[in-house]
Amino acid sequence: MLSVTVSPWSPDFPPATLADGQRPSGHLTRVDYSAVMANFTIRAAQRGEAEALSALCKRSKAHWGYDAEFMRLSDASLTIAPELIDTGRVLVAIDSVGRFAGMASLAPLAGNIWDLLHMFVEPEAIGTGAGRALFAAITQKARDLGGTALTIQADPNAEEFYLRMGARRAGEAPSDSIPGRMLPMLEYALV
Repeated sequence: MLSVTVSPWSPDFPPATLADGQRPSGHLTRVDYSAVMANFTIRAAQRGEAEALSALCKRSKAHWGYDAEFMRLSDASLTIAPELIDTGRVLVAIDSVGRFAGMASLAPLAGNIWDLLHMFVEPEAIGTGAGRALFAAITQKARDLGGTALTIQADPNAEEFYLRMGARRAGEAPSDSIPGRMLPMLEYALV
């Protein structure tokens, strides 16, 4: 098991453009964040958690305001199969009180390239460092499996997060779930 503490703050926070007392991007202030920052335990998912992780993925996707038809079409891609968990390539972030804060999974591609198949954070855990902790852990998992690069077909709402983590835009790719929808395609170097 890996326990990590991740801070969402950069050395230049708060930005000079914020007025006294103004909240950055509508989120918590630095003092507020320190009260809610958690230590996350990152561990391999267990087979019996498939249903709970699927529900987490669906809550996380719905958080961005997608309508019922979109969610219906996305259901298969948001469902975590016990067989995927059995591969040992599904990680979960557990917060300091034992709740799921997020999950991520990998799928092998050609050569030493891996795909970030899933990465979802519980809506209440967005901005707490759970995503950063999961991304660090899942990229390390890909390295441990011999990976040299990670591909990420990102939800448009998550693209900026991956770019901040060091991924670079590589183009667009069609959604597997929503006909006619194009998604940002990103690459992340593992070496």
